[in-house]
Amino acid sequence: MITLALSKGRIFEETVPLLRAAGIEVLDDPDKSRKLILATNQPDVRVLIVRATDVPTYVQFGGADMGITGKDTLLEHGGQGLFQPLDLQIAKCRISVATRADFDYARAVRQGSRLRVATKYVAIAREFFASKGVHVDLIKLYGSMELAPLVGLADAIVDLVSTGGTLRANNLVEVEQIMDISSRLVVNQAALKLKQEPIRRIIDAFAGAVAL
Repeated sequence: MITLALSKGRIFEETVPLLRAAGIEVLDDPDKSRKLILATNQPDVRVLIVRATDVPTYVQFGGADMGITGKDTLLEHGGQGLFQPLDLQIAKCRISVATRADFDYARAVRQGSRLRVATKYVAIAREFFASKGVHVDLIKLYGSMELAPLVGLADAIVDLVSTGGTLRANNLVEVEQIMDISSRLVVNQAALKLKQEPIRRIIDAFAGAVAL
């Protein structure tokens, strides 16, 4: 049995064509089903529905043989012990710094001000600002990041940006891009040895679909 860990939403939707290329069809819609283990048309392949941030953990500790997760999650939560054979080029976005439209970010950075930054990407933000020599106080939030500058909780946020629509709707502007993000295929290293043939077959099918 090959177990693949996925999260609901954009990653799941954009993984469906890759699975199809491997001859795998998921038999339930995770948005309509309460099931957390989904069968496929292949009796030896199943899909686990887990939180995006938990995908690396499930794969690392053997709860799943393979998983698909964003580069942001791997950087933030660590990819230790995971084989990362493919950048799948799906669920593309970016991690950026954003502030209120009336906040002079460039001046604050230039003058060496100590910034208060709200983010759930604490490790990524800490490394980014340290590399620039900017002093920051990091405030960890788990959602509604855009509120933080609006109510004076923070000077800036570090968050995922796709279209920028949410920022604009809340009178925030993207002031600096940290990195591009896409989703990676991750594989449990023990599973790769024990189930090499079926896992390699899926990896090769995904690679062929990405190359198209």
